Amino acid sequence: QVQLVESGGGVVQPGGSLRLSCAASVNIFSFNTMGWYRQAPGKERELVAGFTRGGISKYADSVKGRFTISGDNARTTLFLEMNNLKPEDTAVYYCNAVSRVGVDLMEYWGQGTQVTVSS
Repeated sequence: QVQLVESGGGVVQPGGSLRLSCAASVNIFSFNTMGWYRQAPGKERELVAGFTRGGISKYADSVKGRFTISGDNARTTLFLEMNNLKPEDTAVYYCNAVSRVGVDLMEYWGQGTQVTVSS
C-alpha cells in the first residue's frame, strides 16, 4: 500500500519561505508523475508543481520563479521549496503520485498540510 505523508506547513509572513516534504513508502521515481496540489477555501484543487519520471517539470504560472519541486537522493521524499510567499498562496497543500498499471492509472494522495501566509 502506497503512503504519502506531507509535513513542513505552517504560518509564515509575506515574503517568507517554507519547505514542504512528502515522505513516500516507495521509491518516488517508480511513479509516472508526482506533484504538489493546493486547495484554498472555496476554490478547486489546483496543480502547483509536478514532474514526470522522464524529468519534465511543470509549474503553475502563479508560482513560477518562486517555487521549486525536487526529490531527494534516497528517492523517498518529494520536496516543494516555496520562496517569496504571498497571502494568495494560503491553502492546504497535497502531495500526489500517479502510477500507470497496464491501462489503469493508480492515483495516491497525502493527507495535506496547511500553509498560511499572513502578517
